[in-house]
Amino acid sequence: MKDHSSPSTYGAPVLLLPGWLNSGPAHWQSRWEKAHGYTRVEQNDWVWPLRGDWMARLDEVLQMQAEPVVLVAHSLGCQLVAAWAAHSKHTDKVEAAWLVAPPDTERPDTPPNLHNWRPMVRGKLPFCSKVLASSNDAYCTLERAEGLARDWGSDFLHVGQWGHINGESGLNDWASGHDWMVQWLQQHVKHELKTA
Repeated sequence: MKDHSSPSTYGAPVLLLPGWLNSGPAHWQSRWEKAHGYTRVEQNDWVWPLRGDWMARLDEVLQMQAEPVVLVAHSLGCQLVAAWAAHSKHTDKVEAAWLVAPPDTERPDTPPNLHNWRPMVRGKLPFCSKVLASSNDAYCTLERAEGLARDWGSDFLHVGQWGHINGESGLNDWASGHDWMVQWLQQHVKHELKTA
């Protein structure tokens, strides 16, 4: 049985939200899933992701949770969090969101698979959140990422030049990223979460 309460210091389950095409075995999300027992939210179609379908799936999974969760999103998963939060009646199911490398789906070179993710949802998130972005991300400029973080009401961290912060970025287990997340949650969310 997976330990969904890891990290044990604050006891919240963690849901992983991959982006377009899912996260492969070399991706830090997949490594965190194995190392920490986090749960991946599986989508029906990773190739042609329909925003409404992805939102409905996330809402369904969250309603099955016995306690509020932490969302750990990468790429299009970040846009999913924003879109879902703007429409769901179940935002109290989320304690916090860790949003890594949000893509700019309004760019002219956006693949047609992602055109239904326009316009980007930019409303303030109703829970604590942090955006992490790289200065050489091929899918979003640092300025656009900062703008999204500002609109979402999120803390912001520029991590340096790590591309799209994915499996091709050479992060392996990305232990430093996990440490950052745990420390941030302990500082900002611990007092709101149930302890073991």
